[in-house]
Amino acid sequence: MKTIQLDIVSDVVCPWCAIGYAHLSKAIDSLSDQLEVNINWHPFELNPHMAPEGQEINEHLMEKYGSTADQLQENKNRIRDIGAQAGIELNFDARSRIYNTLDCHKLLTWAEEKGKQTDLKLALFEAYFGNGQNVSERAILKSVVESVGLSSVEAEIVLNDEHYLAKVRDEQAKYRSMGINAVPAVIVNNQFLINGGQPTEVFKQALLEVANQAVNSESPES
Repeated sequence: MKTIQLDIVSDVVCPWCAIGYAHLSKAIDSLSDQLEVNINWHPFELNPHMAPEGQEINEHLMEKYGSTADQLQENKNRIRDIGAQAGIELNFDARSRIYNTLDCHKLLTWAEEKGKQTDLKLALFEAYFGNGQNVSERAILKSVVESVGLSSVEAEIVLNDEHYLAKVRDEQAKYRSMGINAVPAVIVNNQFLINGGQPTEVFKQALLEVANQAVNSESPES
């Protein structure tokens, strides 16, 4: 069975990151008899300069994209419908603010060491998109950490540890230097980039193509 490495650059307050992973997960499941897939998540802050209290989300989006209220609502409805088709709930009514996610990324970096990174990522998606929780508030983050079987006591140490801050900053710089300035971005086998929350079939076809290329490159010359 061929093994593929996926490195996913994303943020936990990015709806297309949640949708993209739902589609990618379905593609991986459909190829489980052919491919073994390893996943690592990497940090991207959509709002690195956001104040601790966050910002009202409609205000933020209007400022960022120049959208009208009607355009925002239309876009929310479209994203909600796409999310529902992917099997995830994007509850825009539950969340009224958007937040900085630096602490989320510190915890995700730590969770990788514990073998719980994807579990924590999905739990953070659910906390923000499903429940509208403030994912910059440490009490909430520690509760999410506990929900996936990690220690909130250790999490508090991680959140105050300069080591994890440095690791997040280094990774962000690395992927910026590679030209990644929007998410989600899925890097396959350190060679191929898939941008955006693509449909399941797009991910499936890309994974198969990469796997086949890898097999062909390993074949002896005739």
